[in-house]
Amino acid sequence: MIGRAKVTFLGTGTSHGVPMIGCACPVCTSDDPRDDRMRPSIYIELPDLAVLVDTATDLRQQALRFRLRRVDAILFTHSHADHVMGLDEVRRYNALQAGSISCYADALTAAEIRRTFAYIFEAHTPRGGGLPQLDLFTVAGEFCLGRTPVTPVPLLHGRRHILGYRVGPFAYLTDCSEIPAEAWPLLDGVDLLVIDALRDKPHPTHFTVAEALAVVERLRPSRAWFTHIAHDLPHAATCARLPEGVDLAYDGLTLEFAL
Repeated sequence: MIGRAKVTFLGTGTSHGVPMIGCACPVCTSDDPRDDRMRPSIYIELPDLAVLVDTATDLRQQALRFRLRRVDAILFTHSHADHVMGLDEVRRYNALQAGSISCYADALTAAEIRRTFAYIFEAHTPRGGGLPQLDLFTVAGEFCLGRTPVTPVPLLHGRRHILGYRVGPFAYLTDCSEIPAEAWPLLDGVDLLVIDALRDKPHPTHFTVAEALAVVERLRPSRAWFTHIAHDLPHAATCARLPEGVDLAYDGLTLEFAL
């Protein structure tokens, strides 16, 4: 054992967030704070590093709300807007830490981040005004953050290949509609599972609640949480009908585990 890790859920909502703009449904107007869902992201505190998974659109708000003091590394699942559009906010951590931040992504995601945020990576961009300082690495297999092994887990988000991540007994599988055959062995023995469960109605690029429950049944973790939750699912009522050991995650939820 190399120590303990802590995970904070920074956002558990969809690309629209919850409440959605212009919506007056019961969840969007709920007074249960667990129904207030920013765009999906987590923050992992390892024994020697603080790691952000995705730079969600709401990153500035998340960093202020949850008092994130450091970001030593960033893991990207994919390059959809709700997972990357907060990237410019990390320049504040460059200033606080007086250094660049290592970022990790698959080849497609890395290329799309370089294109979307060309001003960060192009050498001719004027330096005035402040730019994020990033070292962007392409991953194709297990690597280490400090002393902690990290396993990328291939997933399908519709027809798009993306990554989940496993850290010790913990796996984070957001934005998925299928787990390909080669990923299942990487998830053997997972004890704490976070997985996409958008809503009950089928969707072409996300698991439904029933589909996510089927994954939980196959992997049999001791605890599971659903994320990337639409406004179709009220927190309290949905949790009440889920099996024991399975709940909707919510913004601000924390969990700890041994590495």
